[in-house]
Amino acid sequence: MEKNTKTTPPKASAPNKTLSKPRIFFGVLFVLLSVVLTFSFVSYLLNWKADQSQAGTMLDKTVQSSNIFGKIGDWLGNFFIFESIGIAAFAVAFLFFVVGMLIFKKNYFKPWKTIGHSLFFICWLPIFMGAITKGQGVLSGVYGFQIMDFLLSVIGSAGLWLVLLVSIALYFVLEFNLNPSNVKAKLNDLNENTVGRVKAMMPNSSENFEADEELEELAADDTENHVTQNIKTVSTPAEIPVKGFPEVEISNDFETIKTPNKTSFDDGEPSKITVTESVGNSLNLSPVSTTEIPSATKSDEIDFKVEVAKTVDILDESDKKSQELVDKHGLYDHKLELAKFQMPTIDLLRDYGNEEISINRDELEENKNKIVGLLKNFNVGIAEIKATVGPTVTLYEIVPEAGIRVASIKKLQDDIALNLSALGIRIIAPMPGKGTIGIEVPRKNPSMVSMRSVINSQKFQNTDMDLPVVFGKTISNEIFMADLAKMPHLLMAGATGQGKSVGINAILTSLLYKKHPSELKFVMVDPKKVELSLYSKIERHYLAKLPDGDDAIITDTHKVINTLNSLCIEMDQRYDLLKNAFCKNLKEYNKKFTERKLNPENGHRYLPYIVLVVDEFADLIMTAGKEVELPIARLAQLARAVGIHLIVATQRPSVNVITGMIKANFPARAAFRVISSVDSRTILDSPGADQLIGKGDMLYFNGNEILRLQCAFVDTPEVEKIAEFIGEQKGYASAFMLPEYTSEESTSNVGAFDPNEKDALFEDAARIIVSTQQGSTSMLQRQLKLGYNRAGRIMDQLEASGIVGGFNGAKAREVQISDLNSLEQFLEELRR
Repeated sequence: MEKNTKTTPPKASAPNKTLSKPRIFFGVLFVLLSVVLTFSFVSYLLNWKADQSQAGTMLDKTVQSSNIFGKIGDWLGNFFIFESIGIAAFAVAFLFFVVGMLIFKKNYFKPWKTIGHSLFFICWLPIFMGAITKGQGVLSGVYGFQIMDFLLSVIGSAGLWLVLLVSIALYFVLEFNLNPSNVKAKLNDLNENTVGRVKAMMPNSSENFEADEELEELAADDTENHVTQNIKTVSTPAEIPVKGFPEVEISNDFETIKTPNKTSFDDGEPSKITVTESVGNSLNLSPVSTTEIPSATKSDEIDFKVEVAKTVDILDESDKKSQELVDKHGLYDHKLELAKFQMPTIDLLRDYGNEEISINRDELEENKNKIVGLLKNFNVGIAEIKATVGPTVTLYEIVPEAGIRVASIKKLQDDIALNLSALGIRIIAPMPGKGTIGIEVPRKNPSMVSMRSVINSQKFQNTDMDLPVVFGKTISNEIFMADLAKMPHLLMAGATGQGKSVGINAILTSLLYKKHPSELKFVMVDPKKVELSLYSKIERHYLAKLPDGDDAIITDTHKVINTLNSLCIEMDQRYDLLKNAFCKNLKEYNKKFTERKLNPENGHRYLPYIVLVVDEFADLIMTAGKEVELPIARLAQLARAVGIHLIVATQRPSVNVITGMIKANFPARAAFRVISSVDSRTILDSPGADQLIGKGDMLYFNGNEILRLQCAFVDTPEVEKIAEFIGEQKGYASAFMLPEYTSEESTSNVGAFDPNEKDALFEDAARIIVSTQQGSTSMLQRQLKLGYNRAGRIMDQLEASGIVGGFNGAKAREVQISDLNSLEQFLEELRR
């Protein structure tokens, strides 16, 4: 067959895209800046003493500059080299050049890598030059000298050089990846490549020599008999057996020399070389195997399938059932019973108008001058002072001069308050996380923080907290929120009229605005009987009580004890449910129940959060003592994991009310204004609450630091509107029922009365009790002249018969019969 050799023309290179005029302009600009900076720096280094003296005389025509770029060059060299980073300024000029090239789309440098190297030299080269020159000359610049001098004073000369050498070594190790394993691998690769090239250049196998001889003979034969110039001939194949010979093309005009990377043949089978004569005195040698070589065409004939195995989750029987239930019924919806319940709207809260903080610059300047002047009179120098204006107070942060003791400023608290004519100031020395001392000064015209403003904020609306509680705003006018589920309990204290009850209402309001009735229940204890009575309207939605309780808001001390013990029973039952469900906390348990992994037939149910609110804890301690303290302490220790949280408030946080056992389990504490610093130390473990100004001004302690807040104000009519809005909607059939609790006294006495075994003085004792309306054992001792044991037995019989109530701590027992006529009728029935 006739075969013509054709030369494939080279592909035309794609034309360069024309650059836009802005790119050309900025590219040229950056390159020119790089050139100007470079020559200015070089000229400055040659004449730096003269240039430095001329750097500030730019507008003086009488002064001649020695820099190549004149006074501009003097100024650039002085600014970048002397006053800044020394000879590392050349890296800045280099960066300008790199940016110019990138604008021209000339990627000679890798941008991020170049910037990284430049920053390394800018940071460390001045320090290195400063260590070498010891600050002499301009090679290190002010930056290098200052850092070198600081390191020299801290770690000494040896430490300085150690830091420099280690940084340089780390740079090369990280840049060139010089760990031992990589270095060894690179040496092995280099060794193998070298050996391979030597073997390729020095053939020593007999097969290679035989192939070379056959090639020489074939070329000679072709040259003598078949080769002609400028004559078109017919190619004549010839077959020569050869072993392992690669494809070769040889041309007289040396246009093509082609060698495949790899050609492997079976050494045991002979191959053939097809020799084709063509125009141009070229010799084409291509190996053709005489045997069948396994190739891609061979493998294509085989039916080859690839399957990716799917990961199959191995589910146990219970998981399969739960998944089937979810597929059939969907996830359990705890809100389904009250699906149409609407959360309170923001319109129920009052809008008090513009609450933006107005800055009185005259007041700030006056207070600043008074603080600085007073401290100066006591030889306390101030280097810097800054004011932060909050809703109620202004925080002045001062930086004392070197050598000033912090304690000397703390002692001046009363003097500063006197000089500022302030109601009370608080000094924070030092401020946590800052190198300053804070002085909190009350504002003359404080701003109000309404509940509407904090509830309507994006921070509260978009929160993902489990039990979000919004207190108010900080000194920096930021809304402050906390998660009651993570506190996990809150202890509040404050004197009468300082905002403690308003703070409780703010907490309850924020929870009502965020949680559905199926997710949250309140147990309210109100010894005052008037503070929490507004929430009785939401009994069928949010409140919990005992099965035999008439009123969900508890005011009787005896019922409080039973309720607290009932909460302990609820806590123990919830722990049993969590143990059987293999869950650590309430959130995991409810998630499993929602996914239908827990069977209600085994006692499992959706568990709402329970928040116990005690408005006046001191009254409970005074009347019941240990009977209240022990269940409160037990709940505080264990109840957080099962979703029971406590909010306990008291007017006077004395040590006999807030005992060590209770205090240790309440890490979160809120203190309104108290009377004395002793009370402040009791509630917060530090003074400061006695210096508050009242009206919602509070300190919040979360176990780490104390924050000053302005509590959000929510008025009684606003709470009443919220309660009416919720109460008018469809609720549950009754309040959430707590487990029934029976006291030991009732179990031991109720039902034990036998009229035939009553004491001979039983009726006389009953008449005395009813006539005086005082159920006291000591009175029976005096009136009937009895011993304590007999009087106690008669009192137990009176209780068992229902004439007097149960034991009530230090108080007298309640008399159940109001007059003697009713008593006589009751005794007549007992005689029958």
